[in-house]
Amino acid sequence: MKNVVLLGSTGSIGTSTVKVAEDLPDRIRLLGLAAGNNSELLLRQTVRHRPAAIAIQSPDKAKELRSALGCSAEVFDGSEGLIRLATLPEADIVLIAIVGTAGLQPALAAIGAGKDIAVASKEILVMAGEIVMREARKHEVRVLAVDSEHSAIFQCLEDKPPDSVRRLWLTASGGPFRQTPRDRFATITVEQALKHPSWVMGRKITIDSATLFNKGLEMIEARWLFDVGIERVGVLVHPQSVVHSMVEFVDGSILAQMSTPDMCLPIQYALTYPERVASERVRTHFAGLGALTFEDPDLEKFPALNLARRAAEAGGTLPAVLNAANEVAVEAFCGRRIRFDQISSLVAETMKVHETNAGLTLESILAADRWARDTALRLVETVG
Repeated sequence: MKNVVLLGSTGSIGTSTVKVAEDLPDRIRLLGLAAGNNSELLLRQTVRHRPAAIAIQSPDKAKELRSALGCSAEVFDGSEGLIRLATLPEADIVLIAIVGTAGLQPALAAIGAGKDIAVASKEILVMAGEIVMREARKHEVRVLAVDSEHSAIFQCLEDKPPDSVRRLWLTASGGPFRQTPRDRFATITVEQALKHPSWVMGRKITIDSATLFNKGLEMIEARWLFDVGIERVGVLVHPQSVVHSMVEFVDGSILAQMSTPDMCLPIQYALTYPERVASERVRTHFAGLGALTFEDPDLEKFPALNLARRAAEAGGTLPAVLNAANEVAVEAFCGRRIRFDQISSLVAETMKVHETNAGLTLESILAADRWARDTALRLVETVG
């Protein structure tokens, strides 16, 4: 039995994690649950799974939850509440599925408390991969991947050393605009961008999948998770989303992890690692899949990949700037203040005027994040 703290229990990854826990009641106990604003779903989850503690962002909603639950669970609120959950003494692993930067400090707190962490929030390793992995080594805890792509690489590597790897290949569906001509990108609507061909996800990551920023962020994540240089991380477009990623070894062998797309599989593997536990949720029928195809991404249509590579090469605070500017740009696009094709250009302009700080600390990362958001917001006003 593993005691799991789930930060982000009401989002798409969070609700899939709850399904996994329900599949494996003798293996997984949901010790703590945290949500952003969806107090109704958090209440239902709490009544059903009886965690020891929960957290929600709003103090007013926390008060309502305390009244509804009585003494059956401790209720925390705000960013401090996330840290309280992440450091619960009984916790074995903390799964962080919070969109944005809010998961960074709870992740570091969990590591400092000796907890393994499972990472579904890209921002944690994009912004602070160097610090997170250094702290994980210091406290001798594991950082496990929940993204299907990084889980696939983790499963293929099986603790093989970084110098045995020639290249890590992250696969991308290509999003809804893989075959859309670049000259039509300026007219893409929010509704069109939210129709992903393979996955049902939250709004932010769905837009990132349409621009391929998600894959750029994953490149930076992979660089830190698997201790390889960014020059050894590549992207292939694979529309069927069956091969979740691949590892090419120095002898030329390539191992791939494959399955019908279902986020419950990588979530379950992270929570039950190093064991593989039986599940009937994922079944893959190759005869019904037909052909599996691969192609290089179009870097002119999807400049996010080169922006991410440049940020990773520069290091320091530039990845945090890339991430923050993209969050602002996505929000502006969803608010119909900028065009779809302006998301990447706004991020590029923010990166261009940033003076990278190589002396990486948590404070410098958070300062760069704030600077990038302010700068990107000003740019939105000029281009919108």
